[in-house]
Amino acid sequence: MDEIFNRRSIRKFKDQAVEPDKIDRLLRAAMQAPSAGNQQPWEFIVIQDKERLAQVAGTSPYAKPIAGSAVTFVLLANEKELKIPTAWEQDLSAATQNLLLEAVHLGLGGVWFGVATSDAAAENVRKFFELPENIRPFAMVSVGYPDGQKNEFADRYKADRVHYEKW
Repeated sequence: MDEIFNRRSIRKFKDQAVEPDKIDRLLRAAMQAPSAGNQQPWEFIVIQDKERLAQVAGTSPYAKPIAGSAVTFVLLANEKELKIPTAWEQDLSAATQNLLLEAVHLGLGGVWFGVATSDAAAENVRKFFELPENIRPFAMVSVGYPDGQKNEFADRYKADRVHYEKW
């Protein structure tokens, strides 16, 4: 539970590469996510080149921290893999959360940038990466070694939001 309780959105990173074995573990964690009908529609683009990261940061007004990350993952859904077409966002959300939790476990920090939530951002990502028609942009997750921010516990539990048996 430590990773769950200590995960925070980290937007400032040290100028330090993330090791290839950690990138592999992040991808493996993402792909272990639950998936509706086991459809596993996810696809990933991994970006580490500093110039490319700076360019990707321009795809959304909220994505500026991407430029300072060590690695950014673009999470995408392959429509050809959809057995349950209405569930792809749930599948990709679970994959994104797994990636973020594994980042904390590995001593890294990360931040989730929504893409599917904005038609403009989705179109910018689609054009930037020249995505085929069957590939739907979902999110970008920037990861690196935190610079200044700590993954410290902040209790978000609200007992008044829990209802037993009825509203």
